[in-house]
Amino acid sequence: MLELLKVIFLGIVEGITEWLPVSSTGHMLLVDEFLRLDASDAFKEMFFVVIQLGAILAVVVLFWNQLWPFAKKPQGGVTLKQKTLSLWCKVVVACIPGTVAALLLDDYIDAHLSTPAVIAGALILYGAGFLAVERWNRGREPKVSQVEEITYPLALGIGLFQVLSIIPGTSRSGACIIGALILGVARPAAASFTFHLAVPVMFGLSFLKLLKFGFHFVGSELLILLLGMAVAFLVSLAVIRFLMNYIRKHGFELFGYYRIALGLIILVYFL
Repeated sequence: MLELLKVIFLGIVEGITEWLPVSSTGHMLLVDEFLRLDASDAFKEMFFVVIQLGAILAVVVLFWNQLWPFAKKPQGGVTLKQKTLSLWCKVVVACIPGTVAALLLDDYIDAHLSTPAVIAGALILYGAGFLAVERWNRGREPKVSQVEEITYPLALGIGLFQVLSIIPGTSRSGACIIGALILGVARPAAASFTFHLAVPVMFGLSFLKLLKFGFHFVGSELLILLLGMAVAFLVSLAVIRFLMNYIRKHGFELFGYYRIALGLIILVYFL
């Protein structure tokens, strides 16, 4: 029962931090330090990635009309929604840099960079980046206000920024949003494109982690994984709605300050 309560808490943390640009990895590190999950290191390495599938399913549910490329014709049959198909093509282009980086560097990062010092440094660095970008953007009109207006070169540029998120503590959504803001995308469009981009990226990363771990789960491990995903899904539904409403009226400065504070806490505690 105690282990299940730990998993529920981890699912809540994942559901909140996956979408807010504050690094789910940094938070999972802190939570696992105080609430040690009774599982092998190999399982926990896989669990902390695959649990994100629950959060991704929340995006699929909330943005289904934008994600599903088919529509029914009034006279019967189906047709392709050209805007949706175009958006998916741009998402694929944006995924290419991160996919190449993950395939080449995943093992090295797991072995050498998944440390408290690196995570804390990334939290602080990109927290300062949010503050700097928001101040630089103040008074500037965005070049792109709707997600449909994102071009292929712009999508590739956002994808290049996403490569930075392979460093633990960076935050995938944080890297993409900072990149999009620098490239002239409005906050709501930047967040929306980031959510779309998360779907294939997280499915791909989860598949790699499952392949690396193997599919030989004991009953308790499968229960832990499914429960964590379910909780992350339910929490993500609320968090995504909150973030989309929040950024229509506010900037990302609050998240920048929070990242810096969390990074300092991790440095003080672990070092």
